[in-house]
Amino acid sequence: MTLQNTRSTNYPEWYQNVITAAEMAELSVSPGCMVIKPWGYGIWERIQRLLDDKIKETGHDNCYFPLFIPLSFFKKEAEHVEGFAKEMAVVTHSRLEKKDGELVPSGELEEPLIVRPTSETIIADSFAKWVKSYRDLPVMINQWANVVRWEMRPRIFLRTREFLWQEGHTAHETVEQAEEEAKTMLNVYMDLAENCLAIPVIPGVKPPHEKFAGAVNTYTFEPMMQDGRALQAGTSHNLGKNFAKAANIQFQNKEGKLEYAATASWGVSTRLIGGLIMSHADDEGMVVPPVVAPQQIIIIPLYKDKTKIEAVNEYAEKLHVALKQQTAFGEKIRVRVDNRAKEAVDKMWEWTRKGAPIIIEVGPRDMEKHSVLMRTRVYITADNWKEFVDFDAFVASAGARLETIQKEMFMRAKKRLEANVHTDIATPEAFEAYFANQNVFLERTDVPTVGFVRGKWCGDEDTLEKLKEMKITIRCCPFDQTGTTGKCLLTGRDATLDVIYARAY
Repeated sequence: MTLQNTRSTNYPEWYQNVITAAEMAELSVSPGCMVIKPWGYGIWERIQRLLDDKIKETGHDNCYFPLFIPLSFFKKEAEHVEGFAKEMAVVTHSRLEKKDGELVPSGELEEPLIVRPTSETIIADSFAKWVKSYRDLPVMINQWANVVRWEMRPRIFLRTREFLWQEGHTAHETVEQAEEEAKTMLNVYMDLAENCLAIPVIPGVKPPHEKFAGAVNTYTFEPMMQDGRALQAGTSHNLGKNFAKAANIQFQNKEGKLEYAATASWGVSTRLIGGLIMSHADDEGMVVPPVVAPQQIIIIPLYKDKTKIEAVNEYAEKLHVALKQQTAFGEKIRVRVDNRAKEAVDKMWEWTRKGAPIIIEVGPRDMEKHSVLMRTRVYITADNWKEFVDFDAFVASAGARLETIQKEMFMRAKKRLEANVHTDIATPEAFEAYFANQNVFLERTDVPTVGFVRGKWCGDEDTLEKLKEMKITIRCCPFDQTGTTGKCLLTGRDATLDVIYARAY
């Protein structure tokens, strides 16, 4: 049973249909904001838990900073504020009062407060108080929080005015240490993307015009969605001494002299869920990688024979208890019995659209045969998405089945990425002709599709306007540079830098 819109007919509407059908989120009455529903939030909780463990393993501690940041803090860092100025929500009054029978803002603030778009400035202020000596360094913290950026064209999970994220902030003795920190956390994010979300990525450094406002270097990992577009899934920044100078983060070094600290910051957000949808969902709904699925196995009892309801429930519960003792990915399997008063077929389609990795149906016939009817959300082969399996054999193999699904999802996405990074476009004319096509679902064969182009860039500023006109961005300068000389795909001039060109969300 396909969704109202498919990937090949209307990709943007298909994306919204998946979110609705999977009951992941919905638009809020607060303009531009979203309500994250239990299944969507359950995926975020899994991402959060897995990433939080990785963050702590690298020596960082969690903390929390205020949502409201004085405007003066942003004024200290002119380049930084310019990067966020058009997206800032500003609090100017402290209360409401009745005037002529209507509530109106009152109590104008002495200094406006910015609703947190990111926390570099306010955290730098605390670092300035905490850091006095080289013995106080490094400071390595992370916070899980919400942020506000006043998006004009909101899309659930991709661009909403309020979203959830984590942001890490660190202070070091040297710029080299801040650089190492930024690269370390990029590797943590890549591990999360590839091994937990089953999303292959291209890592690299952002070109100067795309880096975080005020940063020395911005590192990124770029995945490819099923329509060939890129999605900036997360970034890690070496901020050098720019923010430290603005906030006066100074310390006494080993020689007794004062110097500025070097800082780094890094973050990912609920945008990862948007990437998860566009990487893995199909025309029947969401497909969730088992590692981040809130429930990995769903058991649906069948009640066609009303006299056997109690026996079927007992059989389902026996399976439930047995599966909870099994492991996958080093954890106990997450399994739920869905015995709500709904038709079994409706429940089956609900969990199919939510993307639960394995859906089990059990009824009187299964009891007699000591078996289960297993449906997998990912078809490992064309004919094994649905099969009858012996009860004990299924329990014993459940963990391995989930791990196979995870690997298959990653390999499919990796194959798609590798097949659609084009390195054979050599001239500006060929480049323009390629991107003159429209992005569509990559598996369509009736129209030209658009993915990534890997080619040379001369780095000249006069190319930026052309990129803007073409609605193309340079996603990153990949780490695996060839070092060869070729022709810039925008100007035809000699160039040695390899970059990834793509349309992006």
